[in-house]
Amino acid sequence: MYQLLRKIYFNFEPERAHYMAMRQLQLLTKTAVGKKLVQSITQPPLKETRFLNLRFKNPVGLGAGFDKNAVFLNELEALGFGFVEIGTVTPLPQDGNEKPRLFRLPADKALINRMGFNNEGADAIARRLEAWRERKAGSKDPFPLIIGGNIGKNKITPNDNAWEDYATCFNKLHHFVDYFVVNVSSPNTPGLRALQDKDALRKILLNLAMINNGKAFAKPVLLKIAPDLTKEQVDDVIALALEIKLDGLVVSNTTIDRSNLNTPEMTLAAIGAGGLSGKPVQSKSTALIQYIAEQTDGHIPIIGSGGIFTSEDAKEKMAAGAALVQIWTGFIYEGPAIVKNICKNL
Repeated sequence: MYQLLRKIYFNFEPERAHYMAMRQLQLLTKTAVGKKLVQSITQPPLKETRFLNLRFKNPVGLGAGFDKNAVFLNELEALGFGFVEIGTVTPLPQDGNEKPRLFRLPADKALINRMGFNNEGADAIARRLEAWRERKAGSKDPFPLIIGGNIGKNKITPNDNAWEDYATCFNKLHHFVDYFVVNVSSPNTPGLRALQDKDALRKILLNLAMINNGKAFAKPVLLKIAPDLTKEQVDDVIALALEIKLDGLVVSNTTIDRSNLNTPEMTLAAIGAGGLSGKPVQSKSTALIQYIAEQTDGHIPIIGSGGIFTSEDAKEKMAAGAALVQIWTGFIYEGPAIVKNICKNL
C-alpha cells in the first residue's frame, strides 16, 4: 500500500510532500476511533527497553528534524515510535535556509537537506509541549511517549556566545522533555561544526551540567556528533564525555561526504550543499558507534542513527554498541509501518 502512496508523494517537492502526508495522518488520528484504526495497522510488539533511567516501549525512535516544532506527537505516537526527538530548537524563531532545501536521492535511498534549523523558537515549542503534557496527564498508558529535545543555536548567534543559546533552550524546555540532545554537528548552520572542538564543547556542556544539577529533577544530556570527524576529534569527544560524565552520545548526524553514490554527479552538483542521510551513511555511522563502544568498554550510552531501514539495520547498530536506534530517512522510504516491521524482528 505504501509503495503506491510513495509514488504519489514522490511526485511532489519533498518538503511539501512531508507536510502533506503528516496533515493527512493528522486527520486520520484526530479522533480516538481514527487513532485506534491507525494503531491497529502500525503498532509494533512491546519491546520494553531501559535507557538512562527512562522506560521505552520499544527502542526505535524518530530522529530530530522530522517534527521540529512538536506538532505531530499524537500522530507519531499512533505509529508506534518508542520515542520522538523534537527540534532542533533554537532560542528565537528562524525561517531556515531558502527553499528548495530538501532533496531525494532514490537511487541511493538517501536524502540531502540543508534546512538550517527552521523552527518556531523555544517559547512556542515549550508551550506546545506543555499542552501535550497536560492532555496526557490523566493517561493510564504504562508506556507514555518519550520525548527528547534537540537544541541548537540561532544562525545570528556568534560561536563565542553559542553556550548562551543552548542554555536558553535547555531552561525553556527542561520541564517538558525527557532528555536533551546538544546539536553541534549539523552541516547546515555556518560554523556550527566548529563547536565540536573540545574547548567549545566543554564550555557548552559544563554550563548545561551546572544548570541541570540545579533543577529539582536532572534530565539526561546527550551530544550528537557528525560522522565526518577525524579519529583525533572522536578521541577528543570520548575524552570529554568521560571527563564530564556526559550521559550519552547520538551517533551520528548527516554527512557532507558525497563519495560512492549512484546519483549522477550532475544531479548532486545541481542540488548543492547539505547533509546526506540514509543508506550511504549506514556503514560510516555503524563503524563510529563500534569505535566509541570499544574505546570506552561500552561506558558511554549510545543512540545509533544513520541508514536504518530494516530490523537487520537496527540489529547491526545494536551489535556495534547502540542501546536505542533512531530512524528518519528510512521512514520516508519504508513508510508508516517501519517501526512495527523493525520491532517484530528484533
